[in-house]
Amino acid sequence: MTYQSIGIDFGTTNTVVALGAADGTMRCLNFSTGDTVLDVYRSVLCFLKREQGASFNVETTGGNEAIENFLSSADDLRFIQSIKSHAASRLFEETRVFGVSYRFEDLMASLLSCVKKDSGFDPTSFSGTTVSGRPVAFVGSQPDDDLAMRRYADGYKKAGFGEPMQVYEPVGAAFSYAQRLTEDATILVGDFGGGTSDFSIIRFEQTSDGIKSTPIGYSGLGIAGDRFDYRIIDAVISPNLGKNSQYKSFGKLLDMPKQYYAQFAKWHQLSLLKTPETIRALENLAKSAVNPTQIDALIETIVDDRGFDVYRAVSNVKTQLSSAPEAVLQIKLGDIAIEENITVGDFESWISPDLTAIDNCVGNLLDDSNMAPEDIDGVFLTGGSSFIPSVKRLFENRFGGNKLADGNQFQSVAIGLAMIGMDENKERWRAK
Repeated sequence: MTYQSIGIDFGTTNTVVALGAADGTMRCLNFSTGDTVLDVYRSVLCFLKREQGASFNVETTGGNEAIENFLSSADDLRFIQSIKSHAASRLFEETRVFGVSYRFEDLMASLLSCVKKDSGFDPTSFSGTTVSGRPVAFVGSQPDDDLAMRRYADGYKKAGFGEPMQVYEPVGAAFSYAQRLTEDATILVGDFGGGTSDFSIIRFEQTSDGIKSTPIGYSGLGIAGDRFDYRIIDAVISPNLGKNSQYKSFGKLLDMPKQYYAQFAKWHQLSLLKTPETIRALENLAKSAVNPTQIDALIETIVDDRGFDVYRAVSNVKTQLSSAPEAVLQIKLGDIAIEENITVGDFESWISPDLTAIDNCVGNLLDDSNMAPEDIDGVFLTGGSSFIPSVKRLFENRFGGNKLADGNQFQSVAIGLAMIGMDENKERWRAK
């Protein structure tokens, strides 16, 4: 089959690639894991150090294979996740893997190369349009959009995709949703990723030549699934590893330094704590700590790269709380076995500041677009955090529950991007 467009949703947690055929049909690349076939690729890398006599080579795997290698391999390895969260950070220049320097674009290219290998797709035989999604607002305290876009372009080129057209991710989701429409409508789309929440308002009109679409406004912020994870880790896991405890210094009891726990709660950045200076500082604190077992468990968690295990435990809790009134967080870190009950009320109280920020972002988008809630005909929510009841409730309260729609939470952005690649007027959707 001849494909005219590729839509790539390179996400913090998952990556999806959609192909647009000449006849208008769309399909996502498939990835086999045992007997299971998936169309969503986990955005993780595992570098395995394979000894060969006096030398070694490094095997790179991505997606579920990378997770399996991380969990089961006895070889020396490096596991990297949430690559996208570093895209706009000037502070991130490189990371070293077994003596080799990897810049952001190298990591991105490595992931995309694994996507190609594991799906069997060869973009070099493709001559159509490649469209890449990008967040409206990148994650980070002082994100540099221009830097992120240069890194994206270099990453795609290194992986053999050429330089793609960049389009805001919620616009892709909007195009996917628009195929359901049977009449003119103004749609607000909320795309909740791992690192960012992005919103767009687009007007769709039925014409004799098909659906006409007009952009009205965009907005976004660096709060999404990873921030919700942070709240759970900070409230439940970190206190079991010494947060809020004390250590002795010159006869006085002092609080444990907060900076270690602030960074620890960002599970995808756990490896950044694994420096000789940080480990030495924590070991010295453990010697004088009131509860040294907790600090030892924190050190062991960092040294053993247990970030993915922390993520998995927290993710399970979030999933359960989306359909049940309570859930149990279970994980063993060092000699500390954590088993704590979490209610929906607990979770919602922890993420309350984040929900307020999301609600304010949507309100500001309406104001900037000179629109009222009643001017919005439909609301389409996509991405993992769109399953969280309190997130849905924000939109129900503002727009009314009858306007909410969802579906294809993980594939809709990539499919919509591929559709844009086939649009004769695609250039107007290019992100500024």
